[in-house]
Amino acid sequence: MCRHLFLVASLLALSTACLADVKGTTSAQPRLTDPREMRLANVKQLTFGGQNAEAYFSFDDKKLVFQSTPRDSEKQCDQIYVMNVDGSNKQLLSSGNGVTTCSFFYPDGKHFLYASTHDGKTGCPPPADFSEGYTWRLEKEYDIYKADLNGNIVARLTNEPGYDAEAVISPTGDKIVFTSVRSGDLELWTMDLDGSNLKQITDEIGYDGGAFFSPDGKKIVWRASRFDNDAKGLAEYQRLLDKGLIRPSSLDLYIMDTDGSNKQRITNFNKASFGPYFHPSGDRIIFSSNLDDPQGREFDLYLIDIDGKNLERVTYSDDFDGFPMFSHDGKKLVWGSNRHNEKPRETNVFIADWIE
Repeated sequence: MCRHLFLVASLLALSTACLADVKGTTSAQPRLTDPREMRLANVKQLTFGGQNAEAYFSFDDKKLVFQSTPRDSEKQCDQIYVMNVDGSNKQLLSSGNGVTTCSFFYPDGKHFLYASTHDGKTGCPPPADFSEGYTWRLEKEYDIYKADLNGNIVARLTNEPGYDAEAVISPTGDKIVFTSVRSGDLELWTMDLDGSNLKQITDEIGYDGGAFFSPDGKKIVWRASRFDNDAKGLAEYQRLLDKGLIRPSSLDLYIMDTDGSNKQRITNFNKASFGPYFHPSGDRIIFSSNLDDPQGREFDLYLIDIDGKNLERVTYSDDFDGFPMFSHDGKKLVWGSNRHNEKPRETNVFIADWIE
């Protein structure tokens, strides 16, 4: 599902009736930043052209692992790349087979995990089908792998029928959280770094995914769809899930303890809020949402307290901003954006100093 949210920046613009028609640049390039973005300093663009997003720091904050379909790529689906935090020395890590998503460094800095379809389907998925409106396709061949920085697969961490993806590692370096359909619904699971000690930590009907740990590893924030008092919406969710699809028109943010206890809802916007990541303090969440656009087409970054109070807008681009992550030392923010495009609907990786 990480890959599908990545495509918000490219595919959604194909249909004005869908969740987020992210606007690309069609004339003069916009500015790199907006004067209202007072939390960001020394903004730098790290990738140029194609679809690039979901860039996440190594534990020593020296490298970024990310997914990309370069503009000139013969293979038009995402693969995993690594680069230095200044954008230099970009290298392909994944095999080039299948489609990949949701990469994340191991604590040793020598390995990373990611989801891939390469063991079940080596080609790219077909183009998006909007016959059901705007939906995400749940590639049933996705499994989660551990690999070294030469791209060699060290271990296959999941091997269940159906979708397994959206995996990240705790800052404490002891747990992985990921999304799986193995129980019949899209739920969050945790496991040890070697794939053992599986535990399901959500159990309400609806999509649960895009989870990240707090800096101390004690809490998890994630995005979810819920259908309380909405029998029609629930029936539609289940109908699409049976077809391997999900419609992300309404997503809100939740927080819980790592063992699945003490679940609390953070947002209730009836919008599409996703990509939550903990502020280094552990007391706030940064996330992407279209909540300030009545048409639901413009996504920006926001901060909110973990109790749902003190909402603050961070970015003001007229285009898409999403997938934020703070460096482990709290000094940098990296995110994906459609700002400053050379071509419409391309997404690139940006980094900035964070002003506290």
